[in-house]
Amino acid sequence: MVYVLVALEMKRMIAYYLDPMACQPCDDLKEIVNMFVVMSIFKAHVEGQLKSQMGNCLTVSSASDVSKKRKSLAIETSFKLPAPMPTWPPGEGFAGGTIDLGGGLEVCQISSFTKVWATHEGGPDNLGATFFEPSPMPEEFCMLGCYSQPNKKPLFGWVLAGKDNTNNPLGGALKKPIDYTLVWSSESLKIKQDGNGYVWLPTPPDGYKAVGHVITNLPEKPSLDKIRCVRSDLTDLCEADTWIWGLDKVANANGFNVYDLQPSDRGAQALAVSVGTFVAQNGGAASSLSLACLKNISSNLYAMPNLAQVDALVQAYSPWVYLHPDEQYLPSSVSWFFQNGALLYQQGEESKPVNIDPTGSNLPQGGSNDGAYWLDLPVDAKAKETVKKGDLQDSMTYMHIKPMLGATFTDIAIWIFYPFNGPARAKVELINISLGKIGEHVGDWEHVTLRVSNFNGKLMNVFFSEHSSGTWVNASELEFQNGNKVVSYASLHGHAFYPKPGLVLQGSGAMGIRNDTAKSKMVMDTGTRYIVVAAEYLGSAVVEPPWLNYYRKWGPKISYDLAAEIKEVEKLLPGKLKSAFEKLVKSLPNEILGEEGPTGPKMKKNWDGDEV
Repeated sequence: MVYVLVALEMKRMIAYYLDPMACQPCDDLKEIVNMFVVMSIFKAHVEGQLKSQMGNCLTVSSASDVSKKRKSLAIETSFKLPAPMPTWPPGEGFAGGTIDLGGGLEVCQISSFTKVWATHEGGPDNLGATFFEPSPMPEEFCMLGCYSQPNKKPLFGWVLAGKDNTNNPLGGALKKPIDYTLVWSSESLKIKQDGNGYVWLPTPPDGYKAVGHVITNLPEKPSLDKIRCVRSDLTDLCEADTWIWGLDKVANANGFNVYDLQPSDRGAQALAVSVGTFVAQNGGAASSLSLACLKNISSNLYAMPNLAQVDALVQAYSPWVYLHPDEQYLPSSVSWFFQNGALLYQQGEESKPVNIDPTGSNLPQGGSNDGAYWLDLPVDAKAKETVKKGDLQDSMTYMHIKPMLGATFTDIAIWIFYPFNGPARAKVELINISLGKIGEHVGDWEHVTLRVSNFNGKLMNVFFSEHSSGTWVNASELEFQNGNKVVSYASLHGHAFYPKPGLVLQGSGAMGIRNDTAKSKMVMDTGTRYIVVAAEYLGSAVVEPPWLNYYRKWGPKISYDLAAEIKEVEKLLPGKLKSAFEKLVKSLPNEILGEEGPTGPKMKKNWDGDEV
């Protein structure tokens, strides 16, 4: 073997044999090295002297070596729950892999994908989005639509695939499209992208509807065998939901936008089924009307979990709730609240409050929130202060189990009761102030909702209630502890739930109501002491406690001089901030102001409906 030292300069090449017994270098070697060096230098526009290389081969830097590497994106990592899912107890159809929606349509949920096209700008955080095909496709199942999500999050999603069980070529549950319409392409755009992307809308045969788009990276129309359309009676109306991507950093109504699709009708009784696909809207065109979602026309609930499976789900995913280290007003069980002196008042009989049975059996049942009855703390001052503080050791969680999205998902609403909601605190520029009595009220119901796939039992999303609203959070963005148990943080005094610790300011700019959360030694494992208080689909298997059907207020209407409270706080503020603060407080809902006592879980809109 002969070794060669090759010295490279900008304008010449010198090759020396390192073997002293060898002859001069041959012309072929000189030509090969010269051509390689000249081409590489020209391509990379290398400046300065290249360092000499020694060894069995020659390495020359290319343009890609010296250019700045693109920062890796979150979507390049697929999210998985921290711990393996358990083996679910036996049952009828829960976690069975497929669900029969009736009418000859069987569906499965696919969460493995093949990337088709991606853009690296625009959309949330200006990081772009990626578009996928579901892959691999199970035998006899067909694609119903493609999947997309922003690049800012780890890959974690799903789409449904369909199987036609009718054996009817004329009126089957699924049919091929008869053509495609190009909705949009990136061909002429000067954006950061991986090749070009093309979004196609299938043209369904008469009596059928498309439920998803096809995405390609070539200008030719996709094969008609690529996707299936669904018979119209097996579909329902849908609407655009969360923004996935657009050319701008925020959704532009006049531009091109991609959104998640969700059924228009959602709730425990609704039959509409989400397909998991996206809708493309070009220049404000309502192309969402050209896509539909699916429908569980059989109203079949066989894929819902039984009580043993519900318990397994609770043990697998039930949240840890961290209370703020300065929290004074802790949760308790409802029976503890009643047994420690809570009183039932009746309009016109205010001087004769009644003690409440531990189960609430003497509370008025049903009816409406007509103001005729309300609950309040004990009259005795010492007992009142004791009840206000709650009892974390005696606290319980109350579970409501309900079907969602046509019984393809199970929602586990986990309700927590606090005897008292503490005073609010505000941040006004750099000043933090207590708001006196503002925010105080008796009886406080808060909840976290787990959304679990009935196809496999996987936790997909969690809803965190925040005062009169709340936020859905994808499982890939959650904090977990002890396996797959979700971590939640309850805000100081107000008890709103958040997925991350820190400050959430409810207001605008540098002024608003403080929602402070942090970890502490006060923590509640919601799966340790719980009771399923309602699961309507299970019929008589779950007996609802009497207090659940008490529809009146869990606290009295608090009467205080709001103007006087504001004036007290304003004394602490510089002149220019007084009017802005007064405007902020008056814009807050009664729930935060604390003027109205809250109603119980069954009176909330989300009891039968979807979360906001």
